[in-house]
This record gives sequence, structure tokens and C-alpha cells, in this order.
Amino acid sequence: MDIGLVLQTDPPASLLVERMKRAESAGFTHGWTFDSAVLWQEPFVIYSQILAATERMVVGPMVTNPSTRTWEVTASLFATLGDMFGNRTVCGIGRGDSAMRVAGRKPATLGRLSEAMHAIKELAEGREAVVDGTAMRLPWVREGASLPVWMGAYGPKALALTGRQADGFILQLADPFLTEWMVKAVRNAAAEAGRDPDEVTICVAAPAYVTDDDSPGALAHAREQCRWFGGMVGNHVADLVARYGEHSARVPEALTAYIKERQGYDYRHHGRTGNPDTAFVPDEIVDRFCLIGPPEAQTAQLKALRDLGVDQFAVYAMHDAVEPVIDAYGAHVIPALG
Repeated sequence: MDIGLVLQTDPPASLLVERMKRAESAGFTHGWTFDSAVLWQEPFVIYSQILAATERMVVGPMVTNPSTRTWEVTASLFATLGDMFGNRTVCGIGRGDSAMRVAGRKPATLGRLSEAMHAIKELAEGREAVVDGTAMRLPWVREGASLPVWMGAYGPKALALTGRQADGFILQLADPFLTEWMVKAVRNAAAEAGRDPDEVTICVAAPAYVTDDDSPGALAHAREQCRWFGGMVGNHVADLVARYGEHSARVPEALTAYIKERQGYDYRHHGRTGNPDTAFVPDEIVDRFCLIGPPEAQTAQLKALRDLGVDQFAVYAMHDAVEPVIDAYGAHVIPALG
């Protein structure tokens, strides 16, 4: 199982680059960032610095979207990084949550996302694609260029699109029951589309907070540092409830039930510890969606996810122990995963 690190592009960018270097030295294979132009610094500028400062790490957004940049621009950004550093990027993409809503826009439709994924991949790998009715090609893309496109999804239609088209699936929660349910949906869709389901890379992303022990005090602090994640996931869950209803057979109640007390969401606090809009998230959801506890407990959880077909676990590190978590994973968790 690969282990990735997910960070926000808060200034100074130099600190993010140093943390990614530290992560690569600890055995992390992937470096991810948020991509929300109003809330954080531009990630593609920072990717060039991460790639220059590391030797093997693969970088990309978790996740970009089809709307804040035109598709040829996104493809050109990835292709330029590929030309400079080799095939060490991956395009994580979704409909757009914070990047769109904080700017007063709606997330993209799945139809538009599908078209964007196709165009970005084709252009970044040197082939012709149609963008807004115009056929185009990036003539300078080097031979052998490769850009995996991984799609973030929760709902049944999005999971089906992921299986039909994407190179990988990004699931932003670490609950084993929901992971098994969603991975099955993606793989079934891949098989129905005539694809090999095992060729779809599965990436689970969630906060991890390593404690010295499993004492009540240590776990309580860890939960407060990670509670924001339930609020972030709740934005997507609220969309599903609005579309399918509170008790739809198409969406597991294990995913939707916890947002009943949700009152709204201020994106100024998005992805931040202490987010005041996440008080509705119960401890049980934090424990299910995140990895909290000593290294041996997290290793056991990761092995269970691996048995469900997960290829990568990406650590969201938006809390007060970024370096300690990197170091703990490097010293204890990654070696134990083999």
C-alpha cells in the first residue's frame, strides 16, 4: 500500500515543500494538496518546487475541478511538469466544492466533469481533444507523457462515472463499510464498461492523528483536531441527501445519517481545526472516517483497508502534529505495511 500526504497550500510555500521532502524521506510516495484559488496559494507553482526538491514523489491536486481553469490550461500545466520532471504527476479531479462555492459558483455537472477528464488526459498525453467545440492538440508534449486521472466521488452516479472512465478513485473517508460499498460500485461500473476493474487505482484519503496511547485524553484531543473532516465530507453528503432523499436505497444511511443537525457551512474555515461549523459531527463519525490512535492501531486499520482493495492511503495533515505524524508513519506504520 502506498502512503500519501495531503496538505493545504498555506503560506509559506517553503514549509510545505520541506514537509513533502520530510515525507518522501519517511517513505511517503505521493504529495497532494488542496486546490482552491481563493482560500489558498496556487498549487501548480508549488508542485514545481516539490518535484525539484524530491526524487520520486508523485504530486497532484486532491482535487482540482473542470471550471476554475480551462481544460487546455490544466492539461498544459501537467504536461509542462511532466516535461520538466518526468511522469510524476496525477490529476485528482472532482466537481468542485470549496473552489467553486467560495467564489459564488455551483459545482460542475457530472457530464462536464466527464468531458473535462477526457480532454485533460488526451491533451496532457499529446493527443487531440475537443474543448468547447474546438479541436486542439499540444504539439510540444513529449513522447511517452502520461497523466493518470483519478476522480473523487461519493454518490451512485459519480461512482459509476469513476468506474467507466477514471484511472483511479479517490474516496475521502476511511470507514471500512463505506469503503467496501463504494469500491464495489466503482469496480462493478468498470466491469460493465468492459474495463478491467483491477486497473482502477483506489485511493482512500482521511486525517490521521497518531497518539502515544489510547487513553481517553489522547483520543479526545485527536478527535478535536480531526473533527473538521466530518464537516468537509458533510458538504458532499448534503448534496446527496438533497438529490436522493434522507432514506434512499441508493446511498447508505451509514454515510448520510450524521448530517441531520448540520446548519450550514462557512468556507472561510474549510479544512481547519476548530471549524465552528462542524460541532454537529459526533465522535463516532470522527472515529469511523479518520485514523486516530497509536501506530499499531492505525496499521491494523490500514491493513483492513488494503484487504478491501485500497492501493493508497493519503494522510490529511491539517492539525497540530504534522511533522510528528509524518515521522510516526515513517518509523512505524509504513515499515509495518511491508
